[in-house]
Amino acid sequence: MAIKQKSGGSSLPEWLVTFADLMSILVCFFVLIVSFSIQDKEKLQVVAGSLRDAFGVIQVQQRAGMIERAGNPLRDYVKILSEDQEPQQTEFASVDQDQRTKQGPEANTHEYERSDVELPQPFALAATTLKQAWQELPDITYIADNLLIEPTEEGLNIQIVDQEGRAMFPEGSKYPFEATRQAIAVMAPIINRLPSRVRISGHTAAGGSYENPRYGPWELSADRANVTRRILEEFGLGPDHIHSVVGYGDAEPLFPNDPYLASNQRISILLMYEEPPVPVTLQP
Repeated sequence: MAIKQKSGGSSLPEWLVTFADLMSILVCFFVLIVSFSIQDKEKLQVVAGSLRDAFGVIQVQQRAGMIERAGNPLRDYVKILSEDQEPQQTEFASVDQDQRTKQGPEANTHEYERSDVELPQPFALAATTLKQAWQELPDITYIADNLLIEPTEEGLNIQIVDQEGRAMFPEGSKYPFEATRQAIAVMAPIINRLPSRVRISGHTAAGGSYENPRYGPWELSADRANVTRRILEEFGLGPDHIHSVVGYGDAEPLFPNDPYLASNQRISILLMYEEPPVPVTLQP
């Protein structure tokens, strides 16, 4: 049977045109698949390098090899073999660090200068314990402002300051008031648990009057420091913890601009910061 041709149209059926379009699309699809499967390594390396630069990724290369000293590297055998270690980066160091939180490859071994706040850290617990012990003594609450704890480069400095109107010692006496004695006594067991040695020093204010011409600020400050040592030892501080007992008189006022202030009259108990003679982790 003959196919009737439409006037002004094609003799092909409509479904054949649609099938031909589908085949053309499939051919283009397969051509794209083949083109993507063939990779250009040079172009890929350029693209990868651009991505690394954009995201800040730095490629680290480590090369290993042998260095022959006093010999020819083209010889059939190695004459003198010497292992040459490459310096490791600090963030990947494998040496244990005693003063670092992280160890091994994660340790940051950069050396930083220790600040004044970092130095007395071993005494942080002692300072907190002392303040708590003083708070538990109701008899010394009125002299709480006279008990000062100050971290210094030398260690933890505990000062019993003679504030105006709240004297720690009777005038001209080497023996403290009872409240001052209790504040000193409660320190003894706490300080005794520390490995640090103690330096006790006495200070007086300038302009004091003394009845005995042979007994002045030097003698009074030394006697008060020595009485403080006796109280500490009486309540549990071992004698081996005592480093020195010194009387400074009025030579080192707390307020140099006004050496006559009553606050310059004080007792200082210094818990000395001392490096151990050998590293803590050292094993025989």
